[in-house]
Amino acid sequence: MSDNADKLLNFTIDEKFNVNFSVDGDLILYAVALMALYAFYQIFFSRRFKSFEIDEAEIGIGNQKIKLRPNIVDMQIAYKVWVELSTRKIGLPIDYENDVIVEVYNSWYGFFSVVRELVKDVPVSNFRRKDTEKIISLSIEVLNMGIRPHVTKWQARYRRWYERVSVLPENESKTPQEIQRDYPYYDELISDLRSVNQCLIQYRIKMHQIISKA
Repeated sequence: MSDNADKLLNFTIDEKFNVNFSVDGDLILYAVALMALYAFYQIFFSRRFKSFEIDEAEIGIGNQKIKLRPNIVDMQIAYKVWVELSTRKIGLPIDYENDVIVEVYNSWYGFFSVVRELVKDVPVSNFRRKDTEKIISLSIEVLNMGIRPHVTKWQARYRRWYERVSVLPENESKTPQEIQRDYPYYDELISDLRSVNQCLIQYRIKMHQIISKA
C-alpha cells in the first residue's frame, strides 16, 4: 500500500490481536461528495418522468384531455398550488352547516392572489416548455372558468346583504351560519357554490397526482 493510501486508510493488529481500522476524514468527504453527485444525477438527468393525463371534464372547466410529462419545475408548481388548496380549505369539501360563506369567499380571494403571483414568478424560459405552459394554463382556467363566474354573480350581492342584515337588532343573538341561511337566494347560491367547490376538489386531486405519480 502506498504512503498516500496509508494516510487515508489505517489498518493495524496489535500483539493481543486487537484490530484497529481508521479512515481519514478527507476520504469520508470524498465519499459523501460522490454520493451527492450521484443523487444529483439521478434526480436531474437520469430520471424519466411519467406521462400524465388531466381530463378537464372531471374538474368541470372544459372537455379537453391535457397530456403532459411533468418535470421538477412542474411538480414544484403543482405542489405549491396543492398546498394552497389544502391549507386554505378551498380544495376540501365545504361544510354547509358550519362554514361561513363570507370566509369561503375570503379564502377564494386569497387563492386568486397566490396563483397570480405564482404564475408571474415562473421564468419565461420555463413557460416556453409546453408541459409547464399546460399546468399554468390549467390554473388560470380554474380561476377564470371555475371561480370567477360564481364570484361575479354572487359575491358582491351576498356581501352587501350580509353586511346589512348582520347588524340588525333581531340578528344580534344569531350565529353567522344562522344569518346566512336567511339569504333570499340561499338555495341557489349554495347550489352554485357546490359546483365550484367540486371543481376545486378535483383540481386539488389532480395537482396531488402530478406530485405523487410523475
